[in-house]
Amino acid sequence: MDLAPPSPQAQACALTVLGLESSCDETAAAILRRAPDGRIEVLADRVLGQTEAHAPFGGVVPEIAARAHAEAMDGLVIEALAEAGLGIADLDGIAATSGPGLIGGVMAALMTAKGLALGAGKPLIAVNHLEGHALSPRISDPLAFPYLLLLVSGGHTQLLIAEDVGVYHRLGSTLDDAAGEAFDKTAKVMGLGFPGGPALERIAATGDATRFGLPVPLKGKPGCDFSFAGLKTAARQIWDTLENPTDQDKADLAASMQAAIARALARRTRRALTVFAERYPDTPRPMSLVVAGGVAANKAVRGALEAEAEAAGFRLIAPPMKWCTDNAAMIALVGIEKLARGQVDGLDAPARARWPLDGASAKADPAIGSGRKGPKA
Repeated sequence: MDLAPPSPQAQACALTVLGLESSCDETAAAILRRAPDGRIEVLADRVLGQTEAHAPFGGVVPEIAARAHAEAMDGLVIEALAEAGLGIADLDGIAATSGPGLIGGVMAALMTAKGLALGAGKPLIAVNHLEGHALSPRISDPLAFPYLLLLVSGGHTQLLIAEDVGVYHRLGSTLDDAAGEAFDKTAKVMGLGFPGGPALERIAATGDATRFGLPVPLKGKPGCDFSFAGLKTAARQIWDTLENPTDQDKADLAASMQAAIARALARRTRRALTVFAERYPDTPRPMSLVVAGGVAANKAVRGALEAEAEAAGFRLIAPPMKWCTDNAAMIALVGIEKLARGQVDGLDAPARARWPLDGASAKADPAIGSGRKGPKA
């Protein structure tokens, strides 16, 4: 679909969009309204987690997640409409995550949105979940393009230039595991429970981050790519050498791992800051570094990135904590942005397990590999 800037008529109109999200283990529905002056108002924001359902397994079970989404989505839509004081007829469009994610989960939001769009005669906007994260700071911050984006979550670690809605250029991606996966798997090895990332961060607060030596991923390698598989393996090997580990042992390893991940993210982002500044010399200062995704909620990661941004003449921007993890407010925002540009989808819009933000780069030079379903990253 051709990209076009919002028309003056579209910019002058208020737009109200329902967003639905179900790509992993949060079922979410939100309603956002954009005023003619561009201000975003969150009219409703509902998120239903599945922590208790997945906790016994130490991670997300796709079949359980898909069933829970299907059972909860209709009720959440009703709750969101009631919270906003609106009916379906009051909406200008319906947006839903169309990928990437667990395919059974993605279908729950997308099929619900299709049914509502068909029944109410409303436009459907199929949203890339990653673009939701990419634009999420714009819910609360009048953030101008272009900006540098670090997308860091349980499934993704990428550095991209966000040039406009729907226009992204990849600078680097993980070559193996995502940063969030390294957090979660280390927490699982240590028996910290689910979800692992927040649990590891909590105990790291009382740990000694210098006690255990961990490798520096991609040390000396040029470029902006990431790698976290080696860190994850090293943390497990250290854990296996500890006999009857104490709470302090756990805290020290958690702190060491958290510091190593934050340092790796900051060092590779430092290179991307230089690339961005050289590519866009006329961008008003300070330029913007956006960090989005679930790992953006980690305070140590934010601190390391903030230091790099300040040193390079950038300002670090992150969405409020509630919009770092998966949510539907960011999906509704993308829906508003695309609807204003006339970019809507047909009822045949597919659910996608894989859907890179920079499709051209992913196809030409996949960071991890490609298969029948398309580029993995």
